[in-house]
Amino acid sequence: MSEMNQKFCQCCGMPMGDTDELYGTNADGSKNQEYCNYCFENGKFTFNGTMEEMIEICVPHMTAAHPDMSKEEARKAMLEWFPTLKRWKN
Repeated sequence: MSEMNQKFCQCCGMPMGDTDELYGTNADGSKNQEYCNYCFENGKFTFNGTMEEMIEICVPHMTAAHPDMSKEEARKAMLEWFPTLKRWKN
C-alpha cells in the first residue's frame, strides 16, 4: 500500500494499514473506517481529552516508531498534523 493511500486514525493518527483489524467499531458492531480500535469502540470515543493531551499520549509511540526523531520533533510534527484530522478539525 502506498503512503498516498495510507489510512490513518482520524483521532490519534496511527497508520491503520489495509486490513480492518485495527479499525474501531460502530454502535452496531460494524467496523469504523475512520478511527482505530484504541480511540473508538462501540460507536464512542474512548478518549475524551484535548488534542494536546492526545499528542502527549502519542509522542512516545511516534518516537518508538521513528528512533531518529526526538520528542520535540514528534510533538511539533503532531501539532501541525493533528488539526487536519477529522476529530480535531474546528
